[in-house]
Amino acid sequence: MINKISLENFTLFHKIEMELSPKINIIIGENGTGKTQLLKAVYAASSSRQQIGATSSDDDVIRTKMTERFIKLFLPLDDKLGKLHRNGADTNAKVNLIFGDSNEIEIGFYNNSQAVSVKGKGKLEETLAAPLYLPTKEVLSFMKGFTSLYQRFDLSFDQTYQDICLLLDLPEIRNEAMQEKAKWAIQEINNVIGGKFVFYGGGKVTFKSERNEYSANVVAEGFRKVGMLARLLETGAIQPGISGTMFWDEPESNLNPKLMEMLVEILLELSRQGLQIVLATHDYVFLKWFDLLANEKKGDDIRFHALYRQNGQIKVEHAENYNGISENAISDTYSNLTKAQVKRNMGGLGK
Repeated sequence: MINKISLENFTLFHKIEMELSPKINIIIGENGTGKTQLLKAVYAASSSRQQIGATSSDDDVIRTKMTERFIKLFLPLDDKLGKLHRNGADTNAKVNLIFGDSNEIEIGFYNNSQAVSVKGKGKLEETLAAPLYLPTKEVLSFMKGFTSLYQRFDLSFDQTYQDICLLLDLPEIRNEAMQEKAKWAIQEINNVIGGKFVFYGGGKVTFKSERNEYSANVVAEGFRKVGMLARLLETGAIQPGISGTMFWDEPESNLNPKLMEMLVEILLELSRQGLQIVLATHDYVFLKWFDLLANEKKGDDIRFHALYRQNGQIKVEHAENYNGISENAISDTYSNLTKAQVKRNMGGLGK
């Protein structure tokens, strides 16, 4: 679990700090305010902590592997780490995380750095719960052969896609080892999509309904997206209270609004069982379902983080409820849309 994050001179960010809820965090903001970059930066640092901790405590190896991790996740121009340094900044870029166990890790570099510096290390020598990152696009439609191609060729996909393909292709955990709420969530998803995705290994995925089996490619993209969540629960990649933080970039992308209520209910329930979730979204309907379905009596803790531009810098505003956000581009847009509709109804806009 991650308690606090701080980014300084990293990509778009001059300096921002965020204290995360142990349950659900929702990041909003206009295009170009760095939502995806923020998610990836935190994922890069926290996933490196777990992966490297299992293999090495040598400082040079740690720096090399963390440098590779940032480059593969962000794909900077010419694969140069320094391209992730904020343009015009005269001090180091820093990504700092403080974890729930009070350990800390800080990754730093300058615009001409060949490798990152690492401070704190967050007890890299210990094997820790791995986080996971769900990218904006679903991957079930191109999983077959993707991992081997990614390892052999210079594909124009960042490493989040390889990471998630590897997790989806893991075998299912034993039924008795699966948490009851995970079983419930899988069944909810399968009921809504009218079947289930079947994974044969090597990236081969099909969709089975009660009577037929189809290629995953012919199934609606929104179904494939929630199908990824069901599979991650099946493999144990998501185990509330055991696995690390789940990052999801635009979970609502290509999702029919009718599916959003179910998805929000599942995410709330997983957070109640101990899963920390960090989401980035543009969608008003998705946000409102969180607002409507959150239940304080069940211990729900949703924290909203709104990114916005002020005097040429990215700032962040925090709120414990959706209505408490003043810098809310999503609500502002819907408010303007409503005003335009009213104006049109009154004859003020052309038809």
